[in-house]
Amino acid sequence: MSSSSSTAAERDFKREFLKIFFVLFGVLLICLALFFVNHHENNKYIIKTLQLNGSAEEGDALFKINCVGCHGITARGLVGPDLHSITQRLNDKEIIKQVTGGLTPPMPSFEIDPVNMSNLLKYLHSLE
Repeated sequence: MSSSSSTAAERDFKREFLKIFFVLFGVLLICLALFFVNHHENNKYIIKTLQLNGSAEEGDALFKINCVGCHGITARGLVGPDLHSITQRLNDKEIIKQVTGGLTPPMPSFEIDPVNMSNLLKYLHSLE
């Protein structure tokens, strides 16, 4: 009798283990799919932005609206760092990811269209 109850317990354990395994596997697949979709969208955004030739004047205006509170009116830094020569320290892709993702706290993330991001890049390049 103990061998039959042990077998039933083993079957129940295996069944529960398989349920948990498949649920975790499904969650992993969903996370991977979301990562790849998001990564693909980010790459399309970056490519589109880098294909544009922005305006330093438009970028300066955008900077003055959104960035001076942390980086100062002359981009020499306050709460945020000095941005002069930032384009020598980071490449354009890294700058785009920093602006849109807010990768280093307390930097917020910004939703910015490719044209304005291109303008901001042009402005940052003018600070060298």
